[in-house]
Amino acid sequence: MGSVSDDDIIRKRLLIDGDGAGDDRRLNVLVRSFVRWCAGPQDEAHGQYQRLLGTLAQCEFSMGKALLVHGMNRRERDNYDRIYREIQENIAGAHESIVACKKRIAEARQIRKHRQEYDALARAIEQHPERQDTLRRLEALGRELEQLSHVRGSVEEKLQLRRKQFHALLSNIYELQQTLENDEKLPEGEARRPSGEGAPKG
Repeated sequence: MGSVSDDDIIRKRLLIDGDGAGDDRRLNVLVRSFVRWCAGPQDEAHGQYQRLLGTLAQCEFSMGKALLVHGMNRRERDNYDRIYREIQENIAGAHESIVACKKRIAEARQIRKHRQEYDALARAIEQHPERQDTLRRLEALGRELEQLSHVRGSVEEKLQLRRKQFHALLSNIYELQQTLENDEKLPEGEARRPSGEGAPKG
């Protein structure tokens, strides 16, 4: 075996000693006192016996104290386990709340997007007239177009009449001009002689 270091010895003594109150020393003293009491003279037996009882009471007190500390440590450990479970449950609940909040945030964003789209559509619709107004305007434009069609027909009829009258006027002017030109071409005597006088008498 290798050499044991001082740190290993101190560590083992502390493990044996428990909480460091000298329990191992008390046990050693108790054993030595018990041996002396058994092998010692009878006149010192009573004093040895009282010291044994005192040392034994100290050992029992230390043992009771250790048991109490052990029970307290177990209760603390159970309490820590309960707190740990509660913390884990709270963490799980917090994760679920975070997931639910993220879902609600996504839904709220979607609703907000839809509302913005609805508002944009509403503004675009407000810029245009209502269907009834549009229909009334279309009816009015139809009636106006029909009236203009009638006016156009009437104007075209008048224009056609004026064309005919103008053509007749031009024809009369042309005939009058031909007549005047023919009159200018006749001899002067014939022009002066009345109709029917040129024939000799028989």
